[in-house]
Amino acid sequence: MTPIILIPARLGSTRLPGKVLADIGGMPMIVHVLRRATEAALGPVAVACCEAEVAAAVEAAGGIAVMTDPELPSGSDRIFAALQQLDPAGKHDVIINLQGDLPAIDPAYLAEVLRPLEHYEMATLVAPITTTAEAEAPSVVKCACAFEADAQVAPALYFSRNAVPSGDGPLWHHIGIYAYRRAALQRFVGLPASPLERREKLEQLRALEAGMRIGAARVPHAPFGVDTPADLEQARKILAPP
Repeated sequence: MTPIILIPARLGSTRLPGKVLADIGGMPMIVHVLRRATEAALGPVAVACCEAEVAAAVEAAGGIAVMTDPELPSGSDRIFAALQQLDPAGKHDVIINLQGDLPAIDPAYLAEVLRPLEHYEMATLVAPITTTAEAEAPSVVKCACAFEADAQVAPALYFSRNAVPSGDGPLWHHIGIYAYRRAALQRFVGLPASPLERREKLEQLRALEAGMRIGAARVPHAPFGVDTPADLEQARKILAPP
C-alpha cells in the first residue's frame, strides 16, 4: 500500500462554528490533527479545505493545504478533489480520511484502519460501547458488526444512530475514520445520496446500499472528538501543555 492521509476541514459547523481553528493549548485544533497524522508516518499528509484562514493556519504550521470548492457537499468529496490536485498520476492507491475534529487521536489508529483493506474496498474503525449513555446517545453512531473469537476485523453490515443490533452482546461505537482503495473512493463520490443515508444522515450508508463492502477494525477506545463547546473545553484540558 502507498497511503496518503487527507484531512477535510471547513469552518462551517452547526454546533460549534469555526471549530477547526479553535485554540487548544496555543495551537489551532486542525494543527493538532495534522501533527497526529504526521506522527503516524504512513505517508504524506494534507488538509483539504475551502477557506483561506484554514489554509493559512495549516501552512504556518509547516503543513500542506489544498484549496477545494466550498460548494462540495461532504468531506469525502473534498478529499477526492484534493487527491486529484495532489496526485493526478495515481501514485497513492490508498486514501485515509481523517476528520479534523479529533485532536487527541492515537496515531496508531491510522495504521489500524488499513488492516481491513486486505479483504475490503473500504475500511473504518469501531470501539466497544461501555456505558448506557453512550449506547443511547444519537450523536454516537453505532456499527452493526460481529467479531469472531479474537478476530480484529469484521464486516460492517449497517450503521445507525440507534443502538443496533438488538439482543445480548456488545455494541460498537463507530469512529469516523475511513480508508479507501482509490477506485472505491472514486466510485463512492460518484454515487448519488441514498435513501438510508438521507434517513439516518450517515454518508457511509450510501456505500452499503450500493453494494460496496466496508470492513471494520476494532480498537480499544473511541478517540475524543470535538462537537460542542463543552467538548472543546475538555480537549483543552486533555491537551494542555505540561
